[in-house]
Amino acid sequence: MASSKEYLDFIMGQLSALTDVTCRAMMGEYIIYLGGKIVGGIYDDRFLVKPVKAACAMMPDAEFELPYEGAKEMLLVDNVDDADFLCELLNAMYPELPAPKKKK
Repeated sequence: MASSKEYLDFIMGQLSALTDVTCRAMMGEYIIYLGGKIVGGIYDDRFLVKPVKAACAMMPDAEFELPYEGAKEMLLVDNVDDADFLCELLNAMYPELPAPKKKK
């Protein structure tokens, strides 16, 4: 099942306080970037983020879920209604995320 544009718009609206958040459509789902680094994505209308230490610390009870078959597990963000929390989460994750890969 592909994610809806409405759910993407909702999440992007929640993250609107962050100046460098972008998204990219990818096979019916959406990848979320902060400062060019991948933080997670929207998969089947679920907001999943990479399980870096900061994310695990801020969401100790978060469930690990697969974004799609064969992928690495990611953390499910349950608290999507709290825009301040989402922005704080992404800002805390940013230093731990790998730099974007250079294009050839």
